[in-house]
Amino acid sequence: WNLTQAVLRKASISVEKCLLVLGLVLAIMVPLLLVDAGILGTPSAPPPSLLPSLFVTCGILYMLFFASTITEQCSRVPSLINAISFGEGTELERQHTVDYITNSAAGFYLFGMRLTTAGGVKFI
Repeated sequence: WNLTQAVLRKASISVEKCLLVLGLVLAIMVPLLLVDAGILGTPSAPPPSLLPSLFVTCGILYMLFFASTITEQCSRVPSLINAISFGEGTELERQHTVDYITNSAAGFYLFGMRLTTAGGVKFI
């Protein structure tokens, strides 16, 4: 578990600046996309020139959502370990392991903040 947590932290630190820039691009692109749709679009259908921007926007949102699902999967590990039976007399050790994994709070972090799906939905 220590190795998994260390890999997640190192990966988070490595890509956090890129994700910040992509988040800023998304925050700028969505209002501009809406303005473009209002100026260029017709009421019946958006023009094809908006499709590349829509694809980039959807790609960035998918990437942020995928990064947040890593944290959600890490939060389910304690209940998985708690459900496994390791035999008689191992309940105390299993509980210590579950407590350690819960308190380690492994997941995907951006600038020290844990990236969760709920946080991603709030961002949108």
